[in-house]
Amino acid sequence: MAASYLAAGLSTPTSVSWLAYVLIGGIAGWLAHRIMKRGGSGILLNIITGVIGGFLGGMLLGWLGVDVEAGRRWFTFFVSLGGAIVLLWLVGLVRRR
Repeated sequence: MAASYLAAGLSTPTSVSWLAYVLIGGIAGWLAHRIMKRGGSGILLNIITGVIGGFLGGMLLGWLGVDVEAGRRWFTFFVSLGGAIVLLWLVGLVRRR
């Protein structure tokens, strides 16, 4: 029972694996840094930005009623990219103050 509860908690929010999610997050984070004209970050920061951006984007789309669980790799990429751009924009607003 505890193992199935743990497995359900560790399942991905979309139909891609965790490895694909990290890879997609890294690419989305890197591209978001380029779009927002941020300096060269490292690969780790790009992955973190993309994964957190994907989480935020998926959460926002879920609140708007979009079925994020049915998304595939491209959907996950664009949600991560959009979320990463919003995340970098918010960080820029906080740093200006």
